Amino acid sequence: MDLGTANTIIICNGKIVVDEPSVVALDRRTDKVLAVGEKARQMHGKTHENIRTIRPLRDGVIADFYAAEQMIRGMIKMINPKSRWFTPSLRMVVCIPSGSTEVELRAVRDSAEHAGGRDVYMIYEPMAAAIGIGIDVEAPEGNMIVDIGGGTTGDDLTADIMEYMRRQHNVKVGERTAEMIKINVGSSLTSLENPPEDYVVHGPNQMTALPMEVPVSYQEIAHCLEKSISKMEAAILSALEQTPPELYADIVRNGIYLAGGGALMRGLDKRLTDKIGIAFHVAEDPLHAVAKGTGVALKNIDKFNFLIR
Repeated sequence: MDLGTANTIIICNGKIVVDEPSVVALDRRTDKVLAVGEKARQMHGKTHENIRTIRPLRDGVIADFYAAEQMIRGMIKMINPKSRWFTPSLRMVVCIPSGSTEVELRAVRDSAEHAGGRDVYMIYEPMAAAIGIGIDVEAPEGNMIVDIGGGTTGDDLTADIMEYMRRQHNVKVGERTAEMIKINVGSSLTSLENPPEDYVVHGPNQMTALPMEVPVSYQEIAHCLEKSISKMEAAILSALEQTPPELYADIVRNGIYLAGGGALMRGLDKRLTDKIGIAFHVAEDPLHAVAKGTGVALKNIDKFNFLIR
């Protein structure tokens, strides 16, 4: 199970069975679950007072314990909606962001156990991504993975776009629309070889609240994301600064892999390659690399000794 800030993916017997946004809709009065996943995401920002849509994870970490548990339950139910009578005791591997504290680890473990997991193991996300990309993680060789997920980076980029649309175009956009802008015209370079066409945004004018229609080009978005992408560059460089020389040599030889949804950003690999001078490769299915690796880890539970109990 890849429990992400933006999407949660469950792999069962080597197949992706659930791939849904990490959103849950709850009734405010009774706290009953009304919708999980894609259904809840479509309601996000469109509900009336009695329904609240929650993203239980912030920065890759469980922020709302109850909602997270309900979401994991709902997702596990999606696997086989038929068998309601007995919940099978599941052996689970859940991936967590590297650098999680003891408390955050326990929150994930407790949520998973309450949702019906019997043996719950954890694996660090970059490690899972490495396995999913197909790197031999047990070889004594240095590899570097940059996992650009929704929690650490994606939300920042979305917030940048919301702020930019407000400042530059005087139009209010919600989280979902900003996300659509990012997917359709998001770019990290101002000149691309095969540029996407402009994306038209509809929203209220900030001043008059009258409807506006604004075409957004990828060049604008590249400018508006400049700051956050520079931060990513700085983070990668600071990680490389702390790398021992032997590993560094391996990394220069093997290149650096980009995984996670952020790796789909247009021109990111080229920009990082030019800036840092090491070849960057986008994993072939960056959105699912972590989940695939988690699936492999589940099969090799006895062999991989880096899993956390």
